[in-house]
Amino acid sequence: MAPVWDIDPVIYQLPSAGLAVRYYGVIFSLVFLGGFLLFHWQTRRAGGSTDDAYDLIVPGFLGLVLGARLGHVLFYNFDHFLADPAWVFRVWEGGLTSHGAALGLFLALWWHAGRRGIPLLSATDRFAFSAALGAGLVRLGNFFNSEIVGKITQSPLGVRFPRFDRLPPELCPARYPSQLAEFSLGLGILGVLFWADARLAKRGRPRGLLSALFLILYFLGRFLVEFIKERQGPGDDMPLSKGQLLSLPGVVAGLVLLYFCLARPVLDRASAAGGAREKKAEKDKNKAGADKRRRGADRWRGRTPELETAAAAAGPAPGSPGAGGGRGSDRDGGGPPKNKKGGGKNGRRGPGGRGR
Repeated sequence: MAPVWDIDPVIYQLPSAGLAVRYYGVIFSLVFLGGFLLFHWQTRRAGGSTDDAYDLIVPGFLGLVLGARLGHVLFYNFDHFLADPAWVFRVWEGGLTSHGAALGLFLALWWHAGRRGIPLLSATDRFAFSAALGAGLVRLGNFFNSEIVGKITQSPLGVRFPRFDRLPPELCPARYPSQLAEFSLGLGILGVLFWADARLAKRGRPRGLLSALFLILYFLGRFLVEFIKERQGPGDDMPLSKGQLLSLPGVVAGLVLLYFCLARPVLDRASAAGGAREKKAEKDKNKAGADKRRRGADRWRGRTPELETAAAAAGPAPGSPGAGGGRGSDRDGGGPPKNKKGGGKNGRRGPGGRGR
């Protein structure tokens, strides 16, 4: 029998304010926090400042929320909007779409790149990691809300959603957990981006490559997941769902961008700078290892820096070359001066000898 998913989406109800803390809200907050940390990491890695990353917070938030809301209104519930225009502002009633969020975020990145004077594709490459994380976590929030469910199935992968079907658990049909499929899709794309970025960091990454990979993988994955997802919105009875039709432009845009960034590659300063820093760090690490091995060998021979410093301060040891009173130096007074031909005064050979 298929498992039942009947989790209350409300974590805690605030009795006095009439507000509720929901799983979806907490996860949505993690989207912003994790997305910002990833974007900040990429910005700093490219040589940018923390202010460059902070500069995207407000436009990114507005682009995400407004784009997701307007996309839901225009793509899925335009008739509802015409009947009740004020409904567009009642966001607490739900209604966000990832296609509208992608468009809103693109406009925010376009504004951010122009304001900071960086190439647009460099900005989208930096943000690709955040987009993949957000695309996955938002679907996890949908799963806790028992919304955007999959089609009815007899597969052992099916899950029953009493809060969606509004039936007792024993009467609910089993459905594909399409939210978890898209959650896994987002995390998988994030892993691919990390892999591609690490592989190409040292030699230089073509500008726009990460953006192209995200567009192709995400919207192609969305297109495929739509086959097991319940249709969203009224009037969605075409051979391809609205979600699939809206995903096709994203796939095409990703393929075109991939072709141009590979046919005419422009190495991104971000990856070149990251590769140079990695090479420098590796060189410093090797140098530190060589110094450590040399110090270990010196200690084994009894030549520690402390002993060498003390020996230099004390001067040469008695009897050694250059030591006062020794036998090794005529100039330093280490004994009677020697003559090349004899050892007495005035050049005499000694007792009974004749000088020259």
